Amino acid sequence: MRDLSYLTRLHREPSPLLLELEQQSTYDGIPSVDRASGRLLSTLVHAMMANRILEIGTAYGYSTLWMALALPPAGHIWTIDPDVERTAVAHAYLERAGVADKVDIINQPALEVLEMWSQRNIDIIFIDAEKTEYPAYLELAIPMLKRSGLVVIDNLLWSGEAGAEPSSRDSADLRAVRDFNKLFLHHPQLDATIVPVGDGIGIGARIE
Repeated sequence: MRDLSYLTRLHREPSPLLLELEQQSTYDGIPSVDRASGRLLSTLVHAMMANRILEIGTAYGYSTLWMALALPPAGHIWTIDPDVERTAVAHAYLERAGVADKVDIINQPALEVLEMWSQRNIDIIFIDAEKTEYPAYLELAIPMLKRSGLVVIDNLLWSGEAGAEPSSRDSADLRAVRDFNKLFLHHPQLDATIVPVGDGIGIGARIE
């Protein structure tokens, strides 16, 4: 906790718009990545000069906005979420940030979209949606990635509970995360790791 407090003080404050979106998400009880995870996403986009990003799970667009602000001039994001009311909030913030033209919001269930998705050579795919569907997202996403492209996945430590002893009282989401972590870290097409940033961020580079 001391390290987290130190890093919070050391980093620059996010933009006022990101801070406002953080506060609105918290007030409305809408899940989003935490600030450290947003910073990591921004750094990855900058490092790769990622032009083509696919996001599965938009909500209020907090992670979307972090990535959109880091895009190179020709960069584009496709973000998928069936909740029209939540993504309307996301669109409003993207417009205020001047990056709405770089983001396409797709209001359909992710698995339906991914099964028909024609885009390939994606630089980054970010997944933060239904935990029980993570294995299906992953298998559909990997063929879309360019070689050396990244799949980035949130919530893999599940508030620290993923590492606890399994119990009959565990939720379906917790059981799904534990099973997914094994699949992810041992996937033959990925060089994958899980880093203790935020709620646990998985990062996998496509190697074949």
